[in-house]
Amino acid sequence: QVQLVESGGGLVQAGGSLRLSCSASVRSFSSFDMAWFRQAPGKEREFVAAIKWSGGITDYADFGKGRFTISRDNAKNTVYLQMDSPKPEDTAVYYCAAGWDTSVVVRTLRSAYNFWGQGTQVTVSS
Repeated sequence: QVQLVESGGGLVQAGGSLRLSCSASVRSFSSFDMAWFRQAPGKEREFVAAIKWSGGITDYADFGKGRFTISRDNAKNTVYLQMDSPKPEDTAVYYCAAGWDTSVVVRTLRSAYNFWGQGTQVTVSS
């Protein structure tokens, strides 16, 4: 079974930067689309960013456009989320997700992803 482990979370000042990493224990990492979701207290888990297996196609939630960058290194079985200029409202537990590459488009729904990490806490202070 695919195992995903997030790292890089922590406390960051508003306007700073943070990079989250997700390491996947899987033989064919390039076969998966990868995504980041987040969940704040009292809110539903929401889409943040996703990247196709090739790395050439990405999508972002509106709140992340221009601030967040998702990337992947298939040789390292790792996906990243670069968070620039984070805001206090970005505070949440961030989850890494993997889904089979069954679509030609980037998927943003939770149901599209089959495997999930345990999450890493990101706290943005003002």
